[in-house]
Amino acid sequence: MQKAAAGYLRKHTEALVKDVGIEAAAQLCGKSKATLGRYYSDDPEHADRFMPVDVVAALESAARFPHVTAALADLRGITLSYDQERKNSGAGGVNSDVVALSQRFAQLMGEYNQSIQDGRITINESKRLLQETLAIQRVLLEMKLHLEEEAR
Repeated sequence: MQKAAAGYLRKHTEALVKDVGIEAAAQLCGKSKATLGRYYSDDPEHADRFMPVDVVAALESAARFPHVTAALADLRGITLSYDQERKNSGAGGVNSDVVALSQRFAQLMGEYNQSIQDGRITINESKRLLQETLAIQRVLLEMKLHLEEEAR
């Protein structure tokens, strides 16, 4: 596995554990907190260690977002549909989607402008940009579904 891909998975594994909470994650999957920490450690001695898929499934069932599944999909160039909050679904249709897309894009550009002012993007700023990018992706998916329905 490429080093960049391994690092990407580790960051999302860490996000998953933190989403659930380290204590709750340890109880839920039957692993120690130290073992969970090793799954996302940057330490070279843990470079070949990744979270087992059954542990990922258990933690993602308790998480607010499927962090590792989304990361794996991203690495393969696959777009997933996560149906946690479907703000754009319903009778609004494509016109509502276009408005929502414009709003989300404006928010992304605002976040970017604020993030780049000092000449570098911090990890927290990067996370906010990622959240806005994912929100745009959800709007585009809704728009795609509305367009497909209209094409029938």
